Amino acid sequence: MSIRSAAAHGIGIGLRQPHYEEVLEGVPPLAFIEVHSENFFADGGAALAVLQQAGERYAVSLHGVGLALGSASGLDPWHLDRLERLVRRVDPVRVSDHASFARVVRADGNVVHGSDLLPIAFTDAALDILCSNVAQVQDRLQRPILVENLSAYLRYADDAIAEADFFARLCRRTGCGLLVDLNNLMVNALNDGAPEPLAHCGAFIEAIPAEVVGELHLAGFADVDGLAIDDHGSRIRPDVWRLFDRAVRRFGARPTLIEWDSELPALEVLLAEARQAAQVVDAALAETVA
Repeated sequence: MSIRSAAAHGIGIGLRQPHYEEVLEGVPPLAFIEVHSENFFADGGAALAVLQQAGERYAVSLHGVGLALGSASGLDPWHLDRLERLVRRVDPVRVSDHASFARVVRADGNVVHGSDLLPIAFTDAALDILCSNVAQVQDRLQRPILVENLSAYLRYADDAIAEADFFARLCRRTGCGLLVDLNNLMVNALNDGAPEPLAHCGAFIEAIPAEVVGELHLAGFADVDGLAIDDHGSRIRPDVWRLFDRAVRRFGARPTLIEWDSELPALEVLLAEARQAAQVVDAALAETVA
């Protein structure tokens, strides 16, 4: 199957620095490229110039890791200012970030950024905070954003809302969309000790309203001392491919990212993963129609 199927089926890859030149010169036929928003917050420089060149060749998806949308202390005004400026410059097809917190208020009143994607509790109070922050971002950007489900390595004792219902409520209340990271679902199922991880993840997919899903993420994870680590540093696992097949059958074709952020391979490896994603979409849609 031609790599052109990746473009036709909405498959994209993350554009990372080691691949800048090869992507810009070779222009492999992909539906979009994704970049981490925070890497392009400067007003000028080589990185922004590369992104602007890429934007002439591809649709650009801005994926953030620093909004800390679930933080009770609120959003960082500087961060939101920079994101708004970048959105105006790039006019991305999608803007997304995570259902996480990172900003906390210390006893002395100062705000500290944890520099990590820390999980939030699935409670009414946490949902109120998340909704308020998402609404603020969308009002500022004048567009809906996508919120990604998180890979988490702990659960809160006061969790009271099923994860899928939590995100469905978020989308209903704010008008945002959902970025479903299938690898994150699998990592959590494995670390939670689900007896049938694929079925556990499938239940989340079945419970999410199809119309709110704006993008899917595929990635690899590492096994470290019995723990699944969402490191985005290897090929997509077979069970995640099976979950992708189920997601396509449930949601239909959605923009899908091959996410690889550490131990970056040759570009052709990413393109091969994109080809495989296109094959899964082809097969799933063909059987759905039949």
